[in-house]
Amino acid sequence: MPRVKRGVTTKARHKKLLKATKGYRGLRSRTFKQAKTAWMKAGEHSYVDRKIKKRLMRALWITRLNGACRALGISYSRLIEGLTKKAILIDRKVMAEIARTEPEVFAKIVEVAKTGVTGPVFKAPKAKKVAATK
Repeated sequence: MPRVKRGVTTKARHKKLLKATKGYRGLRSRTFKQAKTAWMKAGEHSYVDRKIKKRLMRALWITRLNGACRALGISYSRLIEGLTKKAILIDRKVMAEIARTEPEVFAKIVEVAKTGVTGPVFKAPKAKKVAATK
């Protein structure tokens, strides 16, 4: 059986990985062993963070909706309850965008949701008067 020399293949594989780790700090971009470890770790983080990104975006939409709702005299949970009972299917991403860009349309959505709420709706707290200081 003839001898197989693998130097060309190994060199190409190493070059490919070092190209992928270009821009990493220190030996992580220059030596194969450290570069491979850094590249694998970066891949793990990017996989996990793609999942986390979805959670964070949903939390952001809910926070934006809650702020917009409370300005119109209803809490976020009551808004969702009212929309569910009225069978209005608008996802949180779209509602948050509507609240941000078209407040008058969002106000109409909130009014419809208020009619579907059974319990008491949120009342905005009254602004406190602050005494003038000398």
